[in-house]
Amino acid sequence: MARSQRAPVTADDLERVVRMAVDVLAAAPAHAWDAKAGSLEWTCRETAGHLADDLFAYAAQLGPRRPPTDRYVPFAVSGAREGGPVETVRARPEEGPDGVLQVVEACGALLVAMVRTAPPHVLAYHGFGNADPEGFAAMGLVETLVHTHDLAEGLGLAWDPPADVCARVLDRLFPGAPIDAGPWPALLWATGRRALPGRPRLTEWRWYSAPRD
Repeated sequence: MARSQRAPVTADDLERVVRMAVDVLAAAPAHAWDAKAGSLEWTCRETAGHLADDLFAYAAQLGPRRPPTDRYVPFAVSGAREGGPVETVRARPEEGPDGVLQVVEACGALLVAMVRTAPPHVLAYHGFGNADPEGFAAMGLVETLVHTHDLAEGLGLAWDPPADVCARVLDRLFPGAPIDAGPWPALLWATGRRALPGRPRLTEWRWYSAPRD
């Protein structure tokens, strides 16, 4: 059942959550970043790098005067190791966790700026549905909210993101998400991170990024 009230996801939501995530993750000691990030097969450092790259990629999709609607902007990508994330941008390894968090914040700021300045009805390509700027803000928020959850598990930190933002993200990208759970637990269920009462943990999941209206 879909949530009945539709509230837009905004650039302010994204800016708020990226800054919150960076502040939380900055508390982890440097030696902890080699641990696995939650249930992922990537280390915490790799996961944070992947998050930064996602935020950059979403900003880049909105960048051209005529954003592509049939493919991603053709940046070259590479991976640092077999089985690790494939990225367009990455932090210099010698800069440590502070460096990768600065890259996360910078890439988040790029997406925030693009969401604020792109024409509101423009569409750009995504494999889960061509999206408008609001959709890319929501996708950036999913990446930030959920991967910060993964990182917090691996780093032994607490992560309790704002329920109002989680609710707006669910409304935008997961129209079939359960309404009998709080927004944050429902988002974790919708992204395969946890079970809910009467609902087993998902092994496959996706969002729907095409405009709802």
